[in-house]
Amino acid sequence: MPFLTDRLHDTERQQRLASALSDENARMTPPSSMAPAATGLRTRFTFDLGLIESELRAAIIGQDESLEQLLEILKVVRADIGDPRKPLATILFCGPTGVGKTETVRTLARALYGDADAFCRIDMNTLSQEHYAAALTGAPPGYVGSKEGTTILDQEKIEGTRNLPGLVLFDELEKASNEVVLALMNVFDNGLLTVASGERTYSFRNALVFMSSNLGARELMEMDDNRGSLLRRLMSPTQSRRERAHDIVMKCLLDRFPPELVNRIDHVDTFNWISRDRIPALVEVEISRLNRRLLKHDLALEISSSLKDYLSAQGYDRQFGARGLRRAIRRYLEFPLASFLLDGSSPAPRRVDNTVNKIFADRKSEQVYFEYI
Repeated sequence: MPFLTDRLHDTERQQRLASALSDENARMTPPSSMAPAATGLRTRFTFDLGLIESELRAAIIGQDESLEQLLEILKVVRADIGDPRKPLATILFCGPTGVGKTETVRTLARALYGDADAFCRIDMNTLSQEHYAAALTGAPPGYVGSKEGTTILDQEKIEGTRNLPGLVLFDELEKASNEVVLALMNVFDNGLLTVASGERTYSFRNALVFMSSNLGARELMEMDDNRGSLLRRLMSPTQSRRERAHDIVMKCLLDRFPPELVNRIDHVDTFNWISRDRIPALVEVEISRLNRRLLKHDLALEISSSLKDYLSAQGYDRQFGARGLRRAIRRYLEFPLASFLLDGSSPAPRRVDNTVNKIFADRKSEQVYFEYI
């Protein structure tokens, strides 16, 4: 029975692939004899762009230009007018650590599937040796496991569903070996990856392929320093900061990867540093995430403005971005909150009408205290 199930799944995939290619292969009819256009766009995708935009803007702070670019790409995908012989899009997010590159893909997965882990994530730092290429492309003929064609790829998450695109993230691309990176060239070019034994083919033609990289982070920091920024402005007075950052990132990409690989990437976007004035908004995002975790205990947390300012001051670290803020919230808020909940000296009041118990947090005399309200 497993054999029959695999055959049925393969047949279904072939039918979806043939359906996607049929529109491009259809004979063009002269415009004068074409039937009147039907009301509404005939597209296989049904996701809500408005919902995705609200989710992204609520979770990703300080990256408005990058989000605008991503939303434009999603419009093309939603309209279903892309090349059916390629992935829906290949997108590379570059920039410093902790600024939202991976979180953007997680938020998109949550908006599409209701699950932040509903995407195929490949941590490229685990493929830093050349012999690890078999983990991505399968064992060569004659080696153990070659006939099975097993890889670390998740075919279901890559192919998505009939009306939703699949999501793939190759995280920290620059840390993989050259052999592993070059194996992706066919994926970017024709949307297919055939394992080394030839026994199996993975289709990325219904997937959004994301990559992340920290290449250029040090150069971007030097550019944003006063001395480097002034020098670059004198050398290229007509370029905006975003254009200068893109040029720096492209130079770093071409120093690390062959040009034929970089040329196959549809979009290269550079994320900004998280500025100090954006930290309070990030604190609110982290508190809302904490409240989602507290909901299973029928609890909700509110914090005072003074505590928010304190967390913002302790959590701001330009070099480490939002991850530094998360460490500060864990140390100065979650640790004492856990002690308060486990102490039991202030039991939660009895709930009425299935409401949640609200906890108010404030900071006085260098201490964070909590009380039920």
